[in-house]
Amino acid sequence: MEFVASSWFLPLAGLVAGICMGFVARWQHFCTMSALERHWHADDSSGVRTWVLAAAVALVATQALQLAGLADTSASFYLSPNLAWTGAIIGGLAFGFGMALAGTCGFGALVRLGGGSLRSLVVLAVLGLSALSAQRGLVAQGRVEIVDRLVADLSFAGDQSLGSILSSLAGVDMRLAVAAAVAAAMLAWVFAARSYRARPGLIATGTTIGVVVAFGWLATTLAHRHSFNPVQIESASFVAPVGDTILQIVTFTGVLPDYGVGLVVGVVLGAALCAWRRRDIRWEACDDARELGRHLIGGFLMGAGGIFAMGCTIGQGISAVSVLAVSAPLAMASIVLGARMGLAYLLEGSPFAAFGGLAARFRNS
Repeated sequence: MEFVASSWFLPLAGLVAGICMGFVARWQHFCTMSALERHWHADDSSGVRTWVLAAAVALVATQALQLAGLADTSASFYLSPNLAWTGAIIGGLAFGFGMALAGTCGFGALVRLGGGSLRSLVVLAVLGLSALSAQRGLVAQGRVEIVDRLVADLSFAGDQSLGSILSSLAGVDMRLAVAAAVAAAMLAWVFAARSYRARPGLIATGTTIGVVVAFGWLATTLAHRHSFNPVQIESASFVAPVGDTILQIVTFTGVLPDYGVGLVVGVVLGAALCAWRRRDIRWEACDDARELGRHLIGGFLMGAGGIFAMGCTIGQGISAVSVLAVSAPLAMASIVLGARMGLAYLLEGSPFAAFGGLAARFRNS
């Protein structure tokens, strides 16, 4: 355990985890924005099913690690008894809209950067700086007023996990039963499509990403137990860690990076390795000032929105799901709606056109 207690353990663990995530994501073009677009406009749900599979695997693996005493997520900010519901909604909408403008999320931008996308570098720079501003800068002043002061107190349940809330209401411990039921429902939906069951590459990608998310809880728990320094219990997220990576680059103080920074760097390296093996590295830049403007605004909305929502499509969509945080479905529903509005703005000139399409689909169903 000497290495686990060292300052090198967390950044190296994050680096290895990130390389795995970046490689498989580049290999199968795993991207939440692309998955949503194909689901809405091409009637192809394979990308969405891969994302749900990753969340289900992360849930099963994380709960198994907790049951074995190897991981302890109780100190995770996702399980705070204070539910920041306004942040999940407002931040989720902003993140989703920005994701549509940029064409990808923070994780997807890191994967694309590994393949040579300079557009993604622009997005990540703005995302990281706006995340820092929303954490501790000017934007943070607004966040305190409309998010931190309006939290819902769930301390009666101990934390905001679905299992704890239902257990408190029922008077019996239902946490494992709830986790098993949620995971079973997710897996049943994923594999209900025969066409998806015939896609081993996508299945392997979703499984790998889910396992890596669970590994994050394991690695940070081990470091927390054996390190002499304070360690944040965390897993995969790609908003605040992008800002932390920028800080590490420009203001190094002698303190080694944490797990999140190692993860960010690892995703880029893993994606670059995959792109190199496939001879798929090519430099890409914005075509004109209008496209650059979309990426700048998209990056800002994702950075600030991700901090308000306390996560992104990976942070809230997979990591928070793995601990059954009730903020996850609220934030993800808002992100999906925001992305729908962003696409409507790009394609039809108005974000409100998204509601017309949803209403028509509801009537047809």
